[in-house]
Amino acid sequence: QVQLVESGGGLVQAGGSLRLSCAASGRAFSSYAMAWFRQTPGKEREFVAAINYGGRNTYYADSVKGRFTISRDNARNTVYLQMNSLSVEDTAVYYCARDRRPYTIVSAYTSDDMNYWGKGTLVTVSS
Repeated sequence: QVQLVESGGGLVQAGGSLRLSCAASGRAFSSYAMAWFRQTPGKEREFVAAINYGGRNTYYADSVKGRFTISRDNARNTVYLQMNSLSVEDTAVYYCARDRRPYTIVSAYTSDDMNYWGKGTLVTVSS
């Protein structure tokens, strides 16, 4: 069974940076694409970024292109989200999730594409 644990959230000023981590347990982490989503009260969960199983291909939501970088270290079963130039609109609970199917081509995932989720880490950006 897969478990995902996010960390690295916190309070940051607008324009600042934060790096999130997602530690995965369970077998075959390196066979699956991983993604980050975020959610604020009253809104649906929003796709942020995805990375394919080998880490060579990434996909970003338009809202974070050029500011966020997703990466992974399969040797450590960990995926990261480096967030730069943060704005108040980035305030949300950030979740990592695993693609329900192995070896897929990354794209703009929906929540239904994922079958394992972490509990989330809160990122608060102050103005």
